[in-house]
Amino acid sequence: MTATATATATATATATATATAAPSPSATPQPQVQAFFDPATWTVSYVVFDHPGGHAALVDSVLDFDPQSGRTSTRSADAMADFVRAQALTVQWILETHAHADHLSAAHYLRKQLGGRIAIGAAITDVQNVFKGIFHLEPEFQPDGRQFDHLFHDGEAFAIGDLQARALAVPGHTPACMAYQVDAAQGPAAVFVGDTLFMPDVGTARCDFPGGNAHQLYASVHRLLDLPADTRLYMCHDYPPEGREAQWVSTVAEQRARNIHVHDGVAEADFVTLRRRRDAGLAVPKLILPSVQVNIRAGEMPPAEANGRVYLKVPVDVL
Repeated sequence: MTATATATATATATATATATAAPSPSATPQPQVQAFFDPATWTVSYVVFDHPGGHAALVDSVLDFDPQSGRTSTRSADAMADFVRAQALTVQWILETHAHADHLSAAHYLRKQLGGRIAIGAAITDVQNVFKGIFHLEPEFQPDGRQFDHLFHDGEAFAIGDLQARALAVPGHTPACMAYQVDAAQGPAAVFVGDTLFMPDVGTARCDFPGGNAHQLYASVHRLLDLPADTRLYMCHDYPPEGREAQWVSTVAEQRARNIHVHDGVAEADFVTLRRRRDAGLAVPKLILPSVQVNIRAGEMPPAEANGRVYLKVPVDVL
């Protein structure tokens, strides 16, 4: 299918239009959001900022990776960087909602290009501990989160320039999933939900990765759906049914009314049964092995071997 946004999402501002002029000092700060859609991995990355010439956070960036050749590209990340430079933004944060299993993070590359601090939920240490064993990583790799510049705890407040934001722990898909809520002084907040929720006609994320838990996911989804009805929810992925082009923004009200897995009235026990049944039939993501090895390192490749080359491991009969 052809996604609307197949084009880099530079062309399409999702729910909020890109600002064209800096606000006056008395203006109310409103989060501005620019989306970038990667059709190869169905991933949506975001730049959220206060105003042109102001400050920004980058959310869930993509490092392009060809699993057949093992080659990387920075095309997707460069589109974000070009937008940041065109808007004269200072990057404060490079946010990861979790250690993705379906695409490689470009956080390390973007920090070198633009500055900013790479941040993720503090429970990333649980994920690192599991996968250090699975991949038999080098002894020097410490599963204590030091690869990231900041580890967010649930409810922790932070700023993006003039914008106020906070981290919301939403475990279930993985133990370390974190959503980021960016408030507006007037109007609805913007919440970047990671893989907790998908568009209403797609449902929710799988829970069968190490440390995943459908009961936790149900609670996390309802934490988000307890937010005000007009809260804007920004997805990390879209897997549209045939005939629908890619989309990535909904509201709490839309999710509560129409989400095929967790609309109002769906009990926890019924959701858990549905989620486990669906997960049992899902294939392993094709990029899980390279993605996780890179993403638990904050987007940095493993250290080079003695010959100067970098290798990613394929554990046999493990996953």
